[in-house]
Amino acid sequence: MTLTVYEYPSCSTCKKAKKWLDANGVSYEDVHIVENTPSKEELRTLYQKSGLELKKFFNTSGKKYRELGMKDRMKTATEEELLELLASDGMLIKRPIVTDGEKVTVGYKEDQFEQTWK
Repeated sequence: MTLTVYEYPSCSTCKKAKKWLDANGVSYEDVHIVENTPSKEELRTLYQKSGLELKKFFNTSGKKYRELGMKDRMKTATEEELLELLASDGMLIKRPIVTDGEKVTVGYKEDQFEQTWK
């Protein structure tokens, strides 16, 4: 099984996630989340398969999130609007997103990786 890892190369969380995958012999393919930002439909699929709230897909500590006033916009925006925003800028997306086509994890927590990807 080869995973797809949507990541940003200088992101420390992405580096930790990839280090865990390497250490556990899990093969993966990198996708640069800014150069190859997932489409709205790809994001919809990831979101639906993850079982998470859509807001969990936003990089809430990012500069872009603050610039766009996303904290307030999250309260009133529709799912379609939020997916369009995510697809418009890879820096808005929480990373890494890891998927095998069925399961999806967002961010990196070692115990979650142990449970999902080992």
